[in-house]
Amino acid sequence: MSLLRTERLKKYFGETRAVDGVDFSVNEGEFLSLVGTNGAGKTTLVNLISAFLSPDSGRIFIADRDITYAPVDERIRAGIARSFQLVNLFDDLSVLDNVALAIFARDGKSKRILALAERDTAVTQEATELLGEFGLGGKAQALAGGLAQGERKLLDVAVAYALRPKLLFLDEPTSGVSTRDKAQIMDIVSSVVRGGRITAVVIEHDMDVVFKYSDRVVVMHEGRFLADGPPEEIRRNRDVATYLLGTDVAA
Repeated sequence: MSLLRTERLKKYFGETRAVDGVDFSVNEGEFLSLVGTNGAGKTTLVNLISAFLSPDSGRIFIADRDITYAPVDERIRAGIARSFQLVNLFDDLSVLDNVALAIFARDGKSKRILALAERDTAVTQEATELLGEFGLGGKAQALAGGLAQGERKLLDVAVAYALRPKLLFLDEPTSGVSTRDKAQIMDIVSSVVRGGRITAVVIEHDMDVVFKYSDRVVVMHEGRFLADGPPEEIRRNRDVATYLLGTDVAA
């Protein structure tokens, strides 16, 4: 069953057709990777779906509800959340408080003073348990700004996950970390997301990560979809090999 779909979605920047009439669908429970070279339109597509940009034309639906022009907060309530390539955390707050703030926002308590979080045992308990799932339980009282890059990536995903989304967009969750850390991050993220029955769309450049963790891979090129299918099918696709991997599949 389709959780998200777009119909003929378009976004142009002058002569650049960043998203050029895209029909995109994401099925419930999928772990989908959205890939393509720089400038292919991946981030623009996600920005349109998450209300960071407005489309020139086309429609966006989540669970058959039209959210094409809904603001960010309404889309969050509809079940969309995202993490960012450039991690967006409150560095002067503790790891626990970063997650607690997301929970407060989700529950409509964002106007409460942060100090009250210590008295809200339900929020503290939920935040603590969530940090444990992401392997950050021992860092709960550390300042977010003092975390290693891999830990910051995990915390950013944890903050988005704390919103209890139906659909979670992950923008380059392994960028800027070592090969060893990439595997650790993706093992944790994949386990938590799948265990929570969350649908996920991952923007990723590392094709080893893409092929290992994805149920389905969608390849963008010049604002359009070049290929869409399971990892092994995408690996064998000649156009993908030419435009994305820079090789000939026959080789």
